[in-house]
Amino acid sequence: MGELVRLEVDGAVGTIRLDRPPMNALNAEIQDDLRAIAAEVSARQDIRAVVLYGGEKIFAAGADIKEMATASYTDMVDRSTALQGAFTAVARIPKPVIAAVTGYALGGGCELALTADLRIAADDARLGQPEILLGLIPGAGGTQRLSRLVGPGIAKDLVFTGRMVDAAEALAIGLVNRVVPAGEVYAEAVTLAARLARGPAYALRAAKEAIDRGLETDLDTGLEIERIQFAALFATEDRATGMQSFIADGPGKARFAGT
Repeated sequence: MGELVRLEVDGAVGTIRLDRPPMNALNAEIQDDLRAIAAEVSARQDIRAVVLYGGEKIFAAGADIKEMATASYTDMVDRSTALQGAFTAVARIPKPVIAAVTGYALGGGCELALTADLRIAADDARLGQPEILLGLIPGAGGTQRLSRLVGPGIAKDLVFTGRMVDAAEALAIGLVNRVVPAGEVYAEAVTLAARLARGPAYALRAAKEAIDRGLETDLDTGLEIERIQFAALFATEDRATGMQSFIADGPGKARFAGT
């Protein structure tokens, strides 16, 4: 792995940290690093929840336009596959992933935030898909993940116009889950990640897969995915622990081993 994306681990929480100042422009090296770190995070049993973070000032302002400006059609046939693959690798991490959004999350930066399960934004954050202003469309999931999250009407508004939304509007349309003061974004994301990391790991994994896979198919198939995942959890130690704790002490007091 390179030096533009770091994995920092504290307890059971792993932080995927973008580090390409000043704007965290998502060049090919960052994309490749994201794919590699996503694979590592997915495989490591000691990491049970993940935070995506670009630093105190900015999440990611988008793709590296200078790198893309001279690309040919055949260049982008090859590179767009790698680009989508890197973002899909993050989206498929089988653990809760929380994006801590500071400053700007634009274009590819917004698309990276969309790969997370939850998004916590600074009160001065700005998000958007401005690719149309370059004569392009989003190419790393923006037309697909955004429309699934906020609905096709709002997604078309943002993609067609290329406009940015502030944190308040992002919260209102469901693009982010929480808005907090700018200086508290990372701490809030880590606190939530730590809470989820203490949960039943395989149940969280099953919930994520059932929701994500269910959105890709029809209702009957989605219900079958849910049924299979639900029944499978009866083979886990955490399910037994959770039920026994509920009977003995009431809800919310179980201490899960993650097995």
